[in-house]
Amino acid sequence: MRSSSWSALGNTYVVVEPEGERLDAVRVVELSRDADGVLEVLAASAGRVEIAIWNPDGSQAELSGNGTRIAARWAAERHGGTEIAVVVGERVVRSRVGGDGVVEQHLGTVEVGEPELVDGIGLTPVSVGNPHAVVLGDPDDIVRIGPLLESHPRFPDRTNVQVARVDGPGEVTTRVWERGVGETASSGTSAVAVAAATHAAGDVVVHFPGGDLRVRLEGGRATLFGTAERIP
Repeated sequence: MRSSSWSALGNTYVVVEPEGERLDAVRVVELSRDADGVLEVLAASAGRVEIAIWNPDGSQAELSGNGTRIAARWAAERHGGTEIAVVVGERVVRSRVGGDGVVEQHLGTVEVGEPELVDGIGLTPVSVGNPHAVVLGDPDDIVRIGPLLESHPRFPDRTNVQVARVDGPGEVTTRVWERGVGETASSGTSAVAVAAATHAAGDVVVHFPGGDLRVRLEGGRATLFGTAERIP
């Protein structure tokens, strides 16, 4: 079994190419070590890679913006080309790997729900192919609000949580608590969720502790721009 370690603005994954049987939750926990998750390569060829996204607790994620960006970089390095289709379940993330290391990803439709109160916490539910709860406030409150909302009965399948501060038009600062992981340095789908919850359209720069991601919102759909690199 071949593996390599990758980082997307401090959000780390182990890319694994199993030989024979697929991974299971027990093996994923062993492989994760200090990483934020495991990307299991199910099939790969020029211009296409199919993956399963595992959280370090052994649960699976429907989608990961950082994970699919890493998969695109991995596929470009392994098989060549710059146009990569990253397949996760029934979702296809069309990606373009730029010469400057920036990957452009078309993540598809973003659904923003109505604001609501959960145990006195105001939040906006957002779906980016996976669930998010965006809270406006002090990002440092993530250590309290994150675990509270992640496993709240309001979200029977658990949810990703962001506490965000709007710094101005097209600029947001946030911290994220990822479902099945805990706090991470950055998150691609969280960037999209925060941008969509705070802006109707246009380009939004989302500041994470690990660095910046750029989101473009057009007609209810999102394009994500960011980097990913192999860890030596």
